[in-house]
Amino acid sequence: MSTAPSWRELDSATCSIARTMAVLGEPWTVLVVRDLLGGVRRFDDLVAHLGIARTVLSRRLAVLAEAGLVETAEYREPGRRVRHEYRPTAACHDLRPVLLSLMAWGDRHRAGPAGPPVVVRHDGCGAPVELVAECAAGHRLAADDRMRTTPGPGARPAPGADG
Repeated sequence: MSTAPSWRELDSATCSIARTMAVLGEPWTVLVVRDLLGGVRRFDDLVAHLGIARTVLSRRLAVLAEAGLVETAEYREPGRRVRHEYRPTAACHDLRPVLLSLMAWGDRHRAGPAGPPVVVRHDGCGAPVELVAECAAGHRLAADDRMRTTPGPGARPAPGADG
């Protein structure tokens, strides 16, 4: 019976976390995504809400657009020039659980003495949203439960690994 390669024997260049961080890892990017998902769509509104430099925001939006997370749509206010609105794509919406996880971690480990600054609630019933990790068989997992990583179809051996 053969054993699956260990984590150290897999090429980290194919890691989905590394690929995701190549898009989201720059300062401000996750906050831009947060605001887009929160309904802030216009450039000047993003600048004002985030307190971000215009040049930095331009670069972050370009990276998000290139990665397929943001689409632009033209709009024109009366008497003004045509401008662009930034709309999150389905891929951007797929990041919502990631942001909720980051928020939950921050609430648990970085909130001030008064507690979390916001609570995300389900529109349908008003209850606070909780993220739940579970396996495909429906077993609920705690953060410290044992899990293992096995190679997926896109895995490849690490350079120099015997395989």
